[in-house]
Amino acid sequence: MVAPNVLSVDHLIERPELIHLSMEMVKINVKEKIILRRRLPIGLGICESSIRDMLARETIIGLPPSVLGRYIRNGPNPQFIPRGPYHLFDGDGMLHSIKISKGKPTFCSRFIKTYKYTVERDTGSPVVMNNLAAYTSLPAAMARHAIAFGRGLSGQYDFRRGMGNANTSVAHVGGKLMALGESDLPYAIKLTSDGDIITLGRFEECGNPPEWITAHPKLDNETGEAFVYGYSVRRPFLTYFRINADGSKQAEVPIFSKKDASLVHDFAISKNYAIFPDSQVVIKLREIMRGKQPGVVDTAKVPRWDYIAMTPWMREMWWVEVPGFNFVHTVNAWEEDGGDTIVMVAPNVLSVDHLIERPELIHLSMEMVKINVKEKIVTRRPITHRSLEFAVINPGYVGKRNRYIYAAVVSSGIKMAGVVKLDLSLSTANSGDCVVASRLYEPGCYGGEPCFIPRDPHNPTAEEDDGYIVNYIYNETTNESKFIVMDAKSSNLEIVAVVKLPQRVPYGFHGMFVPDCHLQKL
Repeated sequence: MVAPNVLSVDHLIERPELIHLSMEMVKINVKEKIILRRRLPIGLGICESSIRDMLARETIIGLPPSVLGRYIRNGPNPQFIPRGPYHLFDGDGMLHSIKISKGKPTFCSRFIKTYKYTVERDTGSPVVMNNLAAYTSLPAAMARHAIAFGRGLSGQYDFRRGMGNANTSVAHVGGKLMALGESDLPYAIKLTSDGDIITLGRFEECGNPPEWITAHPKLDNETGEAFVYGYSVRRPFLTYFRINADGSKQAEVPIFSKKDASLVHDFAISKNYAIFPDSQVVIKLREIMRGKQPGVVDTAKVPRWDYIAMTPWMREMWWVEVPGFNFVHTVNAWEEDGGDTIVMVAPNVLSVDHLIERPELIHLSMEMVKINVKEKIVTRRPITHRSLEFAVINPGYVGKRNRYIYAAVVSSGIKMAGVVKLDLSLSTANSGDCVVASRLYEPGCYGGEPCFIPRDPHNPTAEEDDGYIVNYIYNETTNESKFIVMDAKSSNLEIVAVVKLPQRVPYGFHGMFVPDCHLQKL
């Protein structure tokens, strides 16, 4: 008999999000009543692709010849099948890359060889406590912490070398390509000419990290500087700094005016400002003593945004209250009226009290927010009625006024069922929906964050939307994945290329496209 086995069955009734369903084959000897069982190699875990598997098996529609480079996306994938409670965000970082050269694709999947990954690989079983799934009850949490403490004392694990899994994003930092996760320093990676991915090591130049460091650094395309921050459960709760193009770190700027340890997953930059959220999602360590996750929603708190002037000393800063606006990710920010107005676009988490335990109940309202710098007056309006997340723009417009946004359509709980294109020039006080194009995937198919690739990145006169949108699509019915390319200018985001991949690509988080001309420098 083949059936999914409910692991951690004690959570089935009240905390079903913490269970893991392990597909197993069970054989019973009828005469001797002997049971043999084994786990099938499907479900959460995906193995690294071998060299012979790296060539994609089928190109259904030809790839555009102007697309040359590597698309690479990061996401969680447990090295071992979880033995107990498991949260999606606790998986080990795995990079899924497709190299496109002369219209031919080469596919590769590789774990990021973090210190955590290598210790557990050599041990042959999980060693580090999961950050999010560990807090199911007070006795269980205390037991897991005691085991972790013992492993540290015995020398089995050196916690000074990090506990992170680098499973969230990929970005340019300090002239290198980095895999990032908030619970540790970034890990430098290298994309080889034959399509492989190599982990170079932990990026120690960031120094000793706070409890969390951003997985969403912002890059100045002109200077190569990366804008980075860390946040902590102790004062200062937020620390901002820059990393130069050569990898050297500038002085940290502590933000002592932040009152508590709230979630700061992403931020935005304009020409002269860095903008940070102070949301209602707060980290409270006392929740651990109750056997619960430390992240809670403070419904009495009024969300604020922190504006830091990006002068050489970064000493000018001020806060503005934005009631009811909690964002996890930003889209972009820029300045208008000679710098007197700051504009930011981001999806606002409505019903934020469901964000921690019932994320399938939230609605993400894409909004445009304008701040009058002199008077500190806030005006805001939604730009669509749809629930959208994982929004991207043409990367050449980061921190500048942009017109177009490409965002994932949230459906079926927290799955992404398609992509829409928004035209911000249609956003006025009396305007309706700014969606001008959409593409929904086939039934049973879901994707992730889209990625914009300029058709000609070296053409300064090219139109902002002249390019392609790429994504990995997973078919839950056939257990197969595809890489698709869409025309970003078309009225229906027409699919112009499809590549059938040699293995399933699990749902992931954030990715990027690295053009051939940049690959040679990394």
